[in-house]
Amino acid sequence: MRAKAGQAMAGSTPEQVLARLELLAHLLDTAILLPGNRRIGLDAIVGLIPVIGDVITTAISSYIVWEARRLGAPRWLIARMAANVAIDGVVGAVPLVGDLFDAAFKANRRNVQLLRRHLERSGGLKPSVIDVTATRLD
Repeated sequence: MRAKAGQAMAGSTPEQVLARLELLAHLLDTAILLPGNRRIGLDAIVGLIPVIGDVITTAISSYIVWEARRLGAPRWLIARMAANVAIDGVVGAVPLVGDLFDAAFKANRRNVQLLRRHLERSGGLKPSVIDVTATRLD
């Protein structure tokens, strides 16, 4: 059974699903603070294990795309998110250079941001930022 657009399955609201995905993206891309105020995540660390590390992190990154599809994201958005995962997986598989790329590219954070923006614009999620103009009342 597939969820309708903007609706999650198994009793989870889009807000709950997105919160889980944001936590996962944080763990994978930015959970560890390095000296010099640089952030990396488990993606860069697990990616140091030749071949199997990149397979594992690509599979976990694909889960975010799968959840986006369950939330009713359009095909063009799924394709863009899948491309981010593919780029991260393919380039990440190159020894050393790929590990540096994994630390910088942050495909999971990009994908969750794309999904959040889509859900906010389509009305499936309340905006996280309120856009207003202030007026002085003197």
